[in-house]
Amino acid sequence: MASTPETPDAESSSPDASAADSARFDQIVNLAKRRGFVYPSAEIYGGFRSTWDYGPVGVLLLRNVKDAWWKSMVQQRDDVVGLDASILTPPAVWEASGHLSNFTDPLVDCKECGQRWRLDKLDDPNQCPNCKKTGSFTEARNFNLMFSTHAGPVADEGALAYLRPETAQGMFMNFKNIINTTRVRPPFGVAQVGKSFRNEITPGNFVFRTREFEQMEMEYFVHPDDAPKYYEYWKAERERWYLDLGMPREALRLREHEEDELSHYSSATADVEYLFPWGWDELEGIANRGDFDLLAHTKRSGERLDWFDQAENVRYVPHVIEPAAGATRTAFAFLLAAYDVEEVRGEERVVLRLHPRLAPYKVAVLPLSKKSPLRETAQTLAAELRDEWSCEYDETQAIGRRYRRQDELGTPYCVTVDFDTAEDQAVTIRERDSMEQVRIPLAGVADWLRPRLK
Repeated sequence: MASTPETPDAESSSPDASAADSARFDQIVNLAKRRGFVYPSAEIYGGFRSTWDYGPVGVLLLRNVKDAWWKSMVQQRDDVVGLDASILTPPAVWEASGHLSNFTDPLVDCKECGQRWRLDKLDDPNQCPNCKKTGSFTEARNFNLMFSTHAGPVADEGALAYLRPETAQGMFMNFKNIINTTRVRPPFGVAQVGKSFRNEITPGNFVFRTREFEQMEMEYFVHPDDAPKYYEYWKAERERWYLDLGMPREALRLREHEEDELSHYSSATADVEYLFPWGWDELEGIANRGDFDLLAHTKRSGERLDWFDQAENVRYVPHVIEPAAGATRTAFAFLLAAYDVEEVRGEERVVLRLHPRLAPYKVAVLPLSKKSPLRETAQTLAAELRDEWSCEYDETQAIGRRYRRQDELGTPYCVTVDFDTAEDQAVTIRERDSMEQVRIPLAGVADWLRPRLK
């Protein structure tokens, strides 16, 4: 790769990370570039640190992760609705939410080597992890993580705006709109998938920590007395989601925050963490935000953001439980968890054992020859399968090489159209993980695949 992943940063590196883990990390990063999952952004200009472009295969994986989240959180529930709020927001929003004053990290610079670090994440707050010098840090200063910009033709203070550092505030600001235009009533949730921006001090570890990323967040509004119950409910639900999609139990954990870790708005937070090559790190946070946000925006905007329960004849400000996941780092974690190397007949086989719901391509159609009538039969089959699934058509190279390529892409099933197809109107389907093959009628391919690709 023209642009290699950054050295694991002080915030997420672990002394327990083994050489094998490091090698595995490098292998997956190389696979990501070679097979079109992730490219360094602006690579022809030397790249731009901590920015990445998702290629033809990676964009499918990322979309599948977001779709699986949306299906679980919105489509399959009757108590959650969706939203797509603006990325640009005025300063008043972030004054009310506390981000202008509280959304900071303690920043130090090493006077010897010039490297910059988050002080609160250093193993030794007196020693630079890069040059190993002791006592070389500058005085710590708070660094606000929000990106500012200007809206309009004149760059003055009146046109100041911010790129949102989280999607949550759009859901709080639209609380009144949503209860006035829908049939929801507490407990109910508002879900959103979208871009967020944080000016991280030390981005790194490939796509794990970047300044531009996608979040999958949901704000669940409940009666204040029910908040502890729903906090426990959503912790269990969110952990189960990862396990249902194939995350190994031993590589996943739920960790409660200590009191000194809690955000300014949170009374309780738990992280769903994955065991990355550099150690345990966060995939998702589930927070009990209480009534902090609705009260803060009520005070700042002058608009009442509460709920009137007609049945009980009582008005109250709902408390909020927030499951907030990173889409990009979650896709990366599924990629890491799926990566496997095994020996098959004396040769190395690299395979991504992705859950079928996450696999970029669900099926590949592979004719044994480019000549008629195999090509036409295979192309017609691929077109039919694309009505339901992402399907790749590949007629180049030997069939064994094509199987190996699909293994590396994580494709669950390959359908081979061979020289007997014209005679028996049947094809061979190969399963990715077991490599077992079965002969089925050509007309029954979609029916055979349908229950297996749920």
